[in-house]
Amino acid sequence: MGKIIEQIAIERGHSVNLKIDLHNVNEFTPENLRKSDVAIEFTGPHSAYENLMKCLEAGIPVVCGSTGWLEQYDAVADFCKKKDGALLYASNFSVGVNLFFELNRVLAEMMATQDNYDVSITEIHHTQKKDAPSGTAITLAEQILQQIKRKTNWVNEKPSSSTELFIESIREDPAPGTHSVVYQSSIDDIEIKHTAHNRNGFATGAVMAAEFIFGKRGIFSMKDVLSIR
Repeated sequence: MGKIIEQIAIERGHSVNLKIDLHNVNEFTPENLRKSDVAIEFTGPHSAYENLMKCLEAGIPVVCGSTGWLEQYDAVADFCKKKDGALLYASNFSVGVNLFFELNRVLAEMMATQDNYDVSITEIHHTQKKDAPSGTAITLAEQILQQIKRKTNWVNEKPSSSTELFIESIREDPAPGTHSVVYQSSIDDIEIKHTAHNRNGFATGAVMAAEFIFGKRGIFSMKDVLSIR
């Protein structure tokens, strides 16, 4: 992801003056951070929190695409507000996926009164993905739970109750990311699906988010970037 983000950022007229990975963590300093306008954080669940706090402490607007750390999101958001900083988090930066989120929300609202349909989610990713279910699948599930009150929580294994929303996680190569939401009844099925062909869509969305957050203060999402109401 980092290499693709760098490529697209340069194609869009930006420069990348600091890249941090496991081999140069010593360069991840406030002084180096302040040489940049925006930071893009795409690491993993075990490092995202610390990375975000460092960026916010340095006064750098930060775009985050790491998933699996959201139990610490409130702490990061509170720190961002305290520092009068800027934070934009998304479980998925793809423009298509964010439109898919809106389609999912509207469909869930329509299906809320259709008790004869059960609903489930399937997500397929490459074998190197570190978290399961994906952040995108969790976002889809939370949207459904907000609308369909006969479902009370999501699970990542076969549900033991009809009140549980099943998220099936499949890991196989090559698979940049596929998400399906299926409503099933004894009569028919209704399915919506998003399939990524490569990672360019995620990277482009992340760079667009960085362009959007530059010079701003506050907490934002891809809805703000795409002007989705």
